[in-house]
Amino acid sequence: MGISRKAAMTSGFVATAVALTVTGCTSSAYPADPDGTFDDVSGGTLSVGVVHHPPYVDATGAEPTGSEVELIQAFAEEIDAEIEWTASGEEALITALETGDVDLMAGGLTDQSPWSSQAALTRSYAEDTGPDGKTVNLVLAVPLGENQMLGELERFLDEHHPGVTP
Repeated sequence: MGISRKAAMTSGFVATAVALTVTGCTSSAYPADPDGTFDDVSGGTLSVGVVHHPPYVDATGAEPTGSEVELIQAFAEEIDAEIEWTASGEEALITALETGDVDLMAGGLTDQSPWSSQAALTRSYAEDTGPDGKTVNLVLAVPLGENQMLGELERFLDEHHPGVTP
C-alpha cells in the first residue's frame, strides 16, 4: 500500500519548511547584533564612553588615560577602528549605551554593577581591591542585545587579558 497523495504533499511541505528554517538560521552571523554595532565599528569609529575612575580611566586631560583606556585602544587597533571618546558620569553613559550613542563603556565598572539590567557586561577580565578591601571583578559594558559586539570584545579579552575565573 502506498502513501496517499495528501501525505506525500504534507511531507514535502514539512521538508521544505525545515530546509528553509535551517538555511535561514545558518546563513546569518551568530551571534548577531540587532543594531549592527560590531559591523559599524569594525573598520569605522568606536564610540567609547568613559567615567573618570583612576587608575582605570583618568578623564581629566584632553585624551583619557589609564589601564582600561589602553585595553580599549588595543581592541580598537585589532578591529581597525578609530576611537571617539566621551567622558561623563555613569548614568549619562548608560543612557548613551541604550540610545546607541556609545558603543562601549569603561571606568572601573565591576560585575556587581547596578547597571547590569541596562547594559551587557563582559566577563570579568581582571581583579582588584575595592575601597572596602574586598576583591572586585572588573568588566566593560556594551549595549544590551549587541551579542556580536559583546562576543568579539570577550574574545579579545580572552586572548589578550586572560582575566579571572568566576
